[in-house]
Amino acid sequence: MEQYIQPFVQVSKTVFKDLLNCEIVPGRAYFIQKEAFLDWDISGIIALTGEVKGLIAISMKSPTAARIAGSLIGEGNNSSDADVVDAIGEVVNIIAGNVKKSLEDMFRIIISLPTVVRGKAHAIVIPEERTRLLCIPFTVFETDTIWLSLTID
Repeated sequence: MEQYIQPFVQVSKTVFKDLLNCEIVPGRAYFIQKEAFLDWDISGIIALTGEVKGLIAISMKSPTAARIAGSLIGEGNNSSDADVVDAIGEVVNIIAGNVKKSLEDMFRIIISLPTVVRGKAHAIVIPEERTRLLCIPFTVFETDTIWLSLTID
């Protein structure tokens, strides 16, 4: 399983370093119970199709999303709600695009447009019974947490 997780971890670290000029530190990956409601307020989600099917999601609390948006557009923590939604969609889009590029020698992958979901303690529900959501927590801005979640079939 580690060989499948590493491309996502490496791409996420590179995207945050290059795009947002900040380091993220991965924690231990774990599976989320189906339909579990977790402590996040916003998620950017991209579907994967082609020879690999699944999704990539990046989730976080609202203050962390505002900091990411501020870092991305250069406005500190004064980002509007629209800026935050756009920034989180852009970050997940760049992560998915770079993962697609890193795996293109092995698989033909098509990525969807990003979808951003907002709401306190929302769940990402996968309708397939056999599919589990793998979650990788990352520490960002030294004390905040973001979660990269993925499914791969």
